[in-house]
Amino acid sequence: MALAITFGDWISEIENWVFAVLALVMVYSALRVVTSKNVVHAALFLVITLGGSAAMFVLLASEFVAWTVVLVYLGAVIILILFGVMITRAPLGFETRLSHPVRVQVGAALASGALFVLIGGAMLDAFGDDPLPAASATRAEEIGQSLFERFVIPFEVVSFVLLAALIGGIVLARQDPTVEEEEVLS
Repeated sequence: MALAITFGDWISEIENWVFAVLALVMVYSALRVVTSKNVVHAALFLVITLGGSAAMFVLLASEFVAWTVVLVYLGAVIILILFGVMITRAPLGFETRLSHPVRVQVGAALASGALFVLIGGAMLDAFGDDPLPAASATRAEEIGQSLFERFVIPFEVVSFVLLAALIGGIVLARQDPTVEEEEVLS
């Protein structure tokens, strides 16, 4: 039996107000990530979007996942992106020649909209109007035990992959001195 929730019931809960504000901020900043012509601005809008997703996990009583998002995505990935931009001396101004033509942009928007409808329809078909089970917080100790008992090998493999990616980025960004520069240094 499905519970009938009216808009008045929904709007009376403070958590729903917080969710709505976070969702609006995340949607705006996610759109700015893909429409910004400045790489640094796009990375900063990505920080806002990922911070909003961490706040959503806090609303869902998943503090461990929220802190993981903050530490891994905000603390590591965004810093890696910004370092990559600075190391490679990418142009920091507004680059219009990097954009695709309007026909490609419209096609990409239509494809992503169709994918959204497809995934949304599949979710509605699979779950329908079933109410969500009562939320119970999972303790960080249980997650840590699972992570370091069952998944210690994949955890270590991922750390080596990230280290290899960082070293590869530094090697690719490094410029070897030219012959003239080597003669001047000698």
